[in-house]
Amino acid sequence: MKRYVKWVAVAVAALVVVIVAAFVALPLLVDTPRVQALIASNASHALGRPVKFAGVSVVVFPLPSVELRGLEVAEDPKFGTEPFLKLETGRLRLRLLPLLTGRVEFGELVLKKPQITLVQSADGHWNVASLGATRDSGTASRPPGSEGRGGVTAGGAGLVSKVTIDHGVVVYVTQGGGGSKYRVEDLDLTLTGSPSAVGFKGGARVMPGDLAVKITDGTVALGGARTYFDAPVRGRVAVETKSLGTLAATAMGSSPALGGSMKGALTLAGTVGKPNASGDIQLSDFAVTQMQPHCPDPKQRTLAFAPVKLNATYEETRFGARPLTTGIGGGTITTNVVATLDRGLHVALNDLGIKSLPLEKVLVDYLCQGYAVSGPLELTGALTMRAADIWHTLSGPGQLRIGPGKIVGPQALALLGGVTKLGGAVSSLASADLPPSLFESPVDFESITGTYQATNGVITTRDLLYTSRVMKVAVAGAYTLASGAMDLDMIVSYQRGAVKAKVTGTAASPSIRVDPVSVLKDVDPAKVERGLQDLLKRFK
Repeated sequence: MKRYVKWVAVAVAALVVVIVAAFVALPLLVDTPRVQALIASNASHALGRPVKFAGVSVVVFPLPSVELRGLEVAEDPKFGTEPFLKLETGRLRLRLLPLLTGRVEFGELVLKKPQITLVQSADGHWNVASLGATRDSGTASRPPGSEGRGGVTAGGAGLVSKVTIDHGVVVYVTQGGGGSKYRVEDLDLTLTGSPSAVGFKGGARVMPGDLAVKITDGTVALGGARTYFDAPVRGRVAVETKSLGTLAATAMGSSPALGGSMKGALTLAGTVGKPNASGDIQLSDFAVTQMQPHCPDPKQRTLAFAPVKLNATYEETRFGARPLTTGIGGGTITTNVVATLDRGLHVALNDLGIKSLPLEKVLVDYLCQGYAVSGPLELTGALTMRAADIWHTLSGPGQLRIGPGKIVGPQALALLGGVTKLGGAVSSLASADLPPSLFESPVDFESITGTYQATNGVITTRDLLYTSRVMKVAVAGAYTLASGAMDLDMIVSYQRGAVKAKVTGTAASPSIRVDPVSVLKDVDPAKVERGLQDLLKRFK
């Protein structure tokens, strides 16, 4: 037993001596000029770009490695002269077992804090599209004489088995434009595989907005692809942020402000150059906040939504959600969303359906509209808009029903009161059917129904109908969202007659012209209009 222990001790000691000797002799084993030429040649061949570094040195601890200093990967000349990738130091680790036998084989390449610049030209082309353009599907070639002392064995073929990016930064630049507002930081990425396929996993953060991105089960199939840009890609992506407002403000501006958090799980597909993703995303505590100058204090109003759930797809600059579901105050909203990010954010809401949505929360509590009504809203239709200018670009058809509810907006009450009271000339007729106090407080109605067409922020209708116990109001015409300009024909029908009126001006200051023939043939139209304008002043 003692002899066995002795032999084991001798063997261990011998192994230690061999390892120490190998480490001591490491600078002699590695022919740094030849290794430098080998690395640069293979990397240049694989990427289709010149690769250079300022120098090479051999380090022993913590693991035997070749340290690369001043590493740069050249840019495509069409996109400028600044490097596509640069970093101060990188480490090319050496495999231990071959090293003990006097052979040098490369293992993992670690790039610490590299800065990668992605450039998109004015015509939409990317600088990464030409990466690997000169590569073939076989093994990268080696310069003559790379075998032998200080060279790489055929098994190594001058290729690394693993590439690790540690805390990288990706900067986006748009030629002919203002550049991207986003930046990828803390990029940790591991790539493993062979010349025909590469696996990858890792994570990063998109700033501003602190959007955490985690990638797993990623693969890039290189076999048969003309360039890396054309290679098929697969993987799983998880995204999460607790700062949705910051993320959205960068793309859409600061007003309205969006709040809440986002979490999603997506499947990655497509190619490296044109990836696409699909999966489920949920927004929690989602809310829209905006200053409303015409509201009483507080001027800043917030509209809260139920959790927003969507089955999302993304391809190039096109985002889709089929469907998106949410709600406000117990009411539900469903729609299919298509958003394009090219030259601003354009949004289309198709198959829009709203059920039992309490309008008071939107029109009164959030927008403080002078023409507000309360009651549940039922709506079907479609909308398109440009996020940067919603009120001038909102377009689409729709059909709605509101009620039962109340007219609560003071301007709406004034308008109806003015049309129906017609001044002193018809006061007896109006008072017989409609009590003078009717328009001084919220008015109950049974329903408001109709169809509409919005075109660049102008809403037109031909059949809007207000129905209550004592009267009906039919409305046809146009209303401009941004300015409040109105061009409406109204017919107010009640027990003893009807009043026809033309409403122009703005929502804040309407002008009403009444057709006296619709009430009393012997009434002076000018007198009716003067009396009506006097009445309207009392309701403002």
